[in-house]
Amino acid sequence: MSKLGKMILLLGLCMAPAGGWASGDISGVPEVWTARNSVEFSLAHSPDSRVALQRIKMAEAAVAQARVAYYPQVDLSAQYGQTNNPMYSFGNILSLGAFVQSMDFNNPGRTDDLNFRAGVQYRFYNGGRDRAAVEAAEAGFAQSQMEREGLNSRLAFEVVRAFQAIVQAKEMLEARKASSAAIDASLAVAQARFDAGDLLKADLLYLEVQQSRASENLILAEHHLELSKKIFLNLLGLKDGEVVIDSTTDCEEQIPGERTYSSRPELKGLAHAEEAAIAELEAARGGNLPTVDGFASYQYDKGYVIDGSGDSWMAGVKVNYRLYEGNNTSANVAKAMAALATVRAQRTKLELGMDLEVKQADLSYRQAVERLQVTEKMVEQAEESARLSRTRFKEGVILSSDLIDVEMRLTDALVRQSVARANIKVAKADLRRAMGLPQFEGMIKEKVGE
Repeated sequence: MSKLGKMILLLGLCMAPAGGWASGDISGVPEVWTARNSVEFSLAHSPDSRVALQRIKMAEAAVAQARVAYYPQVDLSAQYGQTNNPMYSFGNILSLGAFVQSMDFNNPGRTDDLNFRAGVQYRFYNGGRDRAAVEAAEAGFAQSQMEREGLNSRLAFEVVRAFQAIVQAKEMLEARKASSAAIDASLAVAQARFDAGDLLKADLLYLEVQQSRASENLILAEHHLELSKKIFLNLLGLKDGEVVIDSTTDCEEQIPGERTYSSRPELKGLAHAEEAAIAELEAARGGNLPTVDGFASYQYDKGYVIDGSGDSWMAGVKVNYRLYEGNNTSANVAKAMAALATVRAQRTKLELGMDLEVKQADLSYRQAVERLQVTEKMVEQAEESARLSRTRFKEGVILSSDLIDVEMRLTDALVRQSVARANIKVAKADLRRAMGLPQFEGMIKEKVGE
């Protein structure tokens, strides 16, 4: 690396805030993450959400572009030219009001003209195509809004799931630490018993092997926690930073008793897509109808080679009707009808899929509730069994292998309980997503113009 490159790198490292967030110009990063502020932050700063916002702005511009047909077209022009072409020179002479009887029509001479012109055109009727184009654009705009809501709904669920993955990883790490500490304590007892001649070398070695295994599981749990944090930051649109979470302050959102998908933004988006397809079909059918245009113009001419000036105006109405255009309109109508039928078939398929999603999510939620109840009893029994087994091992009543089996069952019960707690919250979040409900009530939606 060159000296200049090293200096730039050193300057960048010195200017970077210690422990800061590698997140571009993103500001307002919370010091402590909750499930709610995590979702709010992701909806405002996730790249996917920002891309969807720009698509809404594009659709809004398309609506404004379609409405252009409702307004007249006004043109202003100015030009200056000279010519000795008999036809153009004679036209200039007439426009300037400089015609005389003695003029030679075959050789009127050199003339010039400074021309100013103003014109206006307006289409009164074009078979309803302009109105249909505006309706299609407005439906497309509404569809893009629903697409963004659908994306945000999926993003919010993924953030909640990533947040619960961190909670679960932390609880699993604590369970691994507790298991390692229990084995360390048992190993200390075993060492004392071995020194006193009350324990076989094989039992002591067995406990040492289990201690190494517990240390390995502890390392894996630590790495899993770090990976969960990285996934969480990625969903938030952040590259790096410290993750401190608080899972105790978020209120539990209730789930309505009626399990329905009628509020899903994807379904509303397809409804708008159907509206756009109907409007495009009407626009295609408008090709069979005539168009009516109105026009008016005013111009002023000034000459210098032949001194003169003059003005004139013109106005009128024009009707156009295409008798035959190679069946282009009928082909456009057939294409639009097929597009409409496709959207309606997609809507039927989507409704079937959403109904299945709601039923699956509801089943997963009820299953998670039942599993949590079972794991709570499992932990109570495992903790009591471990307490008794540790005492009996200290007294020399049971073997080290029996103690390790009990400790492993306790760790397994704690891990299952942690998984059950996380699963019930993830299942509830998935059910709210499947029903088209926000993860947290009262969240303010970002305006399109922001």
